[in-house]
Amino acid sequence: MDWEVFFESHAYTLGVLPLLIFGARVLDVSLGTMRIIFVSRGKRKLAPIIGFIEVLIWISIMREIMQGVNNPISILAYASGFAVGNYAGMLLENKLAIGLVSIRIITVKDPTSLVSTLRAAGYGTTIIDAWGGTGPAKILYTIIRRKNLPKAVEMIQGFDVKCFFSVEDIKSVREGVFPVERSFKKLDPVLLWHRKKEK
Repeated sequence: MDWEVFFESHAYTLGVLPLLIFGARVLDVSLGTMRIIFVSRGKRKLAPIIGFIEVLIWISIMREIMQGVNNPISILAYASGFAVGNYAGMLLENKLAIGLVSIRIITVKDPTSLVSTLRAAGYGTTIIDAWGGTGPAKILYTIIRRKNLPKAVEMIQGFDVKCFFSVEDIKSVREGVFPVERSFKKLDPVLLWHRKKEK
């Protein structure tokens, strides 16, 4: 195959080149999105590595590809790759679920059963007396790994489906109580409470 003829053909200019631009931009922006998220979460070792790969892709691939951006399809592919890359980066980061989150729960109900469930699951929980708009309330604080957030939310809503709670990212912690890695499938509050009593 005469590569010079191929690179000057409409098949390359209108088909292959836009696909290369789109794919490289998706990969580049996905890594960039993850790098920013890791920096915000204090992952100082991962962020530089991702940044190095991100820039390497840009220099070795995007520079050559961008020289051929002279048609609307390539420009559209570039913009689409940027948009999809942002979305893909966030999806990938959510799948990895790296880091810690703080959960703050405010309830007017007696939180004894919820505290017992959280502690039996291995989550350190702090309780504070408070005063809300409707009178006395309790504030519960706990810090968990992000990958365990769905199960923690399930426990909170099992306690009170209308319970107010907020979730915030945390860069780092010192000390604290965290569960041993294990399966959290089908957590039963009563069973967990009895297991804690047996220990």
